[in-house]
Amino acid sequence: MNDMTPAWHLAANADTNPDETQEWRDALLSLAASEGPARVRQILDELARLARSQRIGWQPELNTPYINTIAVEDQPAFPGDLAVEERLASLMRWNALAMVVRANQAYGELGGHIASYASAADLFETGFNHFFRAGRQGDLVFFQPHSAPGVYARAFLEGRLSEADLLHYRQEITAPASGARGLSSYPHPWLMPDFWQFPTGSMGIGPISSIYHARFMRYLTHRQLLNCEGRKVWGVFGDGEMDEPESMSALTLAAREKLDNLVWVVNCNLQRLDGPVRGNGRIIDELEKLFAGAGWNVIKLVWGSDWDGLFARDTTGAWCAPSPTRWTARCRPSPPKTAASTATTSSARTPNSRHWPRA
Repeated sequence: MNDMTPAWHLAANADTNPDETQEWRDALLSLAASEGPARVRQILDELARLARSQRIGWQPELNTPYINTIAVEDQPAFPGDLAVEERLASLMRWNALAMVVRANQAYGELGGHIASYASAADLFETGFNHFFRAGRQGDLVFFQPHSAPGVYARAFLEGRLSEADLLHYRQEITAPASGARGLSSYPHPWLMPDFWQFPTGSMGIGPISSIYHARFMRYLTHRQLLNCEGRKVWGVFGDGEMDEPESMSALTLAAREKLDNLVWVVNCNLQRLDGPVRGNGRIIDELEKLFAGAGWNVIKLVWGSDWDGLFARDTTGAWCAPSPTRWTARCRPSPPKTAASTATTSSARTPNSRHWPRA
């Protein structure tokens, strides 16, 4: 709370019987210790049903503390060579920037996007190095359209694109005269059929398409037309794209069909067109509430491992205390009850850490 908080709000949230409140807390912790999380969830569900039947007017808060969903002690050790991967990510950030700048030195009106990939490079590289599976029986990946320069930069280091190709970014018509291929502004399988899987340049089309692709893969498996078990549909999107009606229109379908073969990674880099936040809140909180309300399993990645030491010194739980707004819950979230689709919301400061989040 702050000095501007109304007195009625402070009175409404005051604990009139802290001793009794502590007894309830102790009872819950005792139940968790003796019978486990499943029993605790069962009791909480029963209490919620009872509260509704008594018309108490209470609903569970959909936001969790502004910390990583997966605690440090629950994270596995990083499986790769972190130093090498950090070096490669730095090279790709630089090459993506250089490609866009060089293209605009030749033609000043070409444009291009730099910030999107610069903020999401660690997310992309974690996906490429440890999650995305290629091949005819591999995964389907819907790439954030404005991060295309970073994907081209990676393809250059892999030898799939030449320096001449990078020099012809957004110059598809004139590139053949120089013996190069032009690189499309955004993922475009018609212009680059051997490079991109799906068109995502029209904002909102990628997210809704990924949901229906995941649903269709499940249909193929159930009808025994094609075995898609083990294959995933990945969507790497930005927070601005979540404002598109198409991005939101099929969220409940994914939860209803329990599409656990679908994972969205939402890069919250405050690039949305209508302003970074609304209602004096935080974009990660806003999206968490939206996806959790639609039935998705939300995993938040907010802080890198450089912050672990500071959080470890918080012995009073101050970091999990309610924020001045009503968006933040009080304690670390329990494991989700269902494994429907997953939305991972991440801040612009992605982790350069020894740990990585499990999908």
